[in-house]
Amino acid sequence: MGIEVRNLTHIYAEGLPDESVALENVSFTIEDNEFIGIIGHTGSGKSTLLQHLDGLIKPNKSGSIVIGGTDITESKADMLSVRRKIGLVFQYPEYQLFEESVAADVAFGPKNLGLPEEEVVERVREALNLVGMDPDVYGSVSPFELSGGQKRRIAIAGVVAMRPEVLILDEPIAGLDPKAHKDILGMIKRIHEEQHNITILVSHNMSDVAKLCTKVLVMDHGRLAMEGTPRQVFGRAEELEAMGLSTPPITKFIKGLKEAGLAIDGNPLLIDDGAEEILKVFGKR
Repeated sequence: MGIEVRNLTHIYAEGLPDESVALENVSFTIEDNEFIGIIGHTGSGKSTLLQHLDGLIKPNKSGSIVIGGTDITESKADMLSVRRKIGLVFQYPEYQLFEESVAADVAFGPKNLGLPEEEVVERVREALNLVGMDPDVYGSVSPFELSGGQKRRIAIAGVVAMRPEVLILDEPIAGLDPKAHKDILGMIKRIHEEQHNITILVSHNMSDVAKLCTKVLVMDHGRLAMEGTPRQVFGRAEELEAMGLSTPPITKFIKGLKEAGLAIDGNPLLIDDGAEEILKVFGKR
């Protein structure tokens, strides 16, 4: 499918006293099957960028967004067709559940695509299995009887059932306990691997971004400040700190050990890799 963003600029309240530049000359390319992480402090432009990618708003100053060969910023763009290819999971999506059963809630999107009943049923079962919720067990259950983590799984399943070619997740683990956090993270990875879609993850959790993403975009005051692999981006710790961001905790911990004189090689991004590096040092003594 592919996404190409060029010179995207959006200004809120232009010409008024509270004018705000939300996006300034943002350009990047996303290839098929990439897993993209977007990070940035509050007010950096992340949410505005997501809304542009989904076509909810259009650039009011300059720029273009081409998704699967369609420039969605053009006035004549077939946005209905484009939105069928893009799934957007908002923060706290469980608040949007409304049907009387889990199956009915997950089926809402596919039904609105005008699909035959047999295919709707197939997609509901597929989506529920992908998020780890057995359709035979949970299909007839009211979503309001489930735990917070389970509700979020159901809400995500409703988007996954649309089989989007681009899946956008805005802080999907916000407010979850550690177990639900881990479960949702594993679920997102599984969906990406099985559906071979472009996945875009917005998160403040640097460990999650380092673990899942193949490329990271760093937003700062409406600009694209950095772009690269997790190792390339998190290797620029001082620059990230200047933007109010940080590296994964294990990377910061290892840096402290190095400064204390421990001869550790590399800059691990994941806890297991960090533990391995520390064991290597002590194994030499």
